[in-house]
Amino acid sequence: MSAAELDQALADAYPDPENWPFSTFDRSAIAGGSIACVYRATLVDGTPVAVKLRRPGLRHAMEADFALLESGARWLERLPPLSKVPARRIVRQLGSALLRQLDLAQEGEALAALRANLAEFRFLRIPAPIPGTSGPGALVMEYIEPLDRFAPGDFTNEDRRQIVRNVLQSVYRMLFIDGLVHCDMHPGNLYLAADGLVVLLDAGFVVPLEPKVRLLFARFFMHLSLGRATEAAETVLESAEHIPPDCDTDGFRAEITALVKETYGRTAGQFRLAPFATRLFDIQRRHGVAAAPEFVFPLMSLLVLEGMINDFDVDVDFQGEAIPTLLVALNRY
Repeated sequence: MSAAELDQALADAYPDPENWPFSTFDRSAIAGGSIACVYRATLVDGTPVAVKLRRPGLRHAMEADFALLESGARWLERLPPLSKVPARRIVRQLGSALLRQLDLAQEGEALAALRANLAEFRFLRIPAPIPGTSGPGALVMEYIEPLDRFAPGDFTNEDRRQIVRNVLQSVYRMLFIDGLVHCDMHPGNLYLAADGLVVLLDAGFVVPLEPKVRLLFARFFMHLSLGRATEAAETVLESAEHIPPDCDTDGFRAEITALVKETYGRTAGQFRLAPFATRLFDIQRRHGVAAAPEFVFPLMSLLVLEGMINDFDVDVDFQGEAIPTLLVALNRY
């Protein structure tokens, strides 16, 4: 942010000078993104903190962007090849999730919820929000240092394998058990602390999954992991939002079955989620089977993470690592 933007963001967050919670505030940002910047500060009791400040005037611009996208989606739905694709619903679902990133109070709640949900994983650290210190458009969090970016060359092969399995455990727990999913686990939000713990930052893009979505996604992933191609095809049909009366369901099942058989048992280096998802959606589109838009979010979470996994351990069984968590999750339903 510019100096003027920073002044405005601070004035919006802390309009009353009597409630200024900091003894020091470093005006040089330590991190920045399209929605917010992060600054280092010290509370009046001496606690070092990270302060995330929303850029001023952003809500109006983002709402206008999504209004334009929804207008474009309305026209796309009129094209014969896309007439069964719920483009407007997808835009609304995604837009709602992205606009929630403007609500830093909600992000603080998401941080607290993720910390509670994943507390059993001793290898994972998530910064704690500091109660009573945040303001409108500001989130004050625990400051964690030093942080190192993930760099495969810094670790032995065994260490890399363990880091990947640790990260996958936490993601599968979010997806299949807790239903509160961090959809933005790119390298800018994943770090390693000095003690070797994985540090997960930025809970702005965290999405809750409805139990039905969680169950159906868990079933599909279990069938995919075990090579149950026929059952996977049935789950895709069960999860569909719309199946046209004249749909060739036998042909649809055959194509999904073939896709699953092709990918069964592949390691991370052999399996690519993006081409798999593209083929899956293309099969659905050609048969007029409209997928529920909510399934975008669990796929997005895995897609964002996939690059780091392949950098660290191409031999990890991306699908098989999910089975223990899937068994726990499916036994709860």
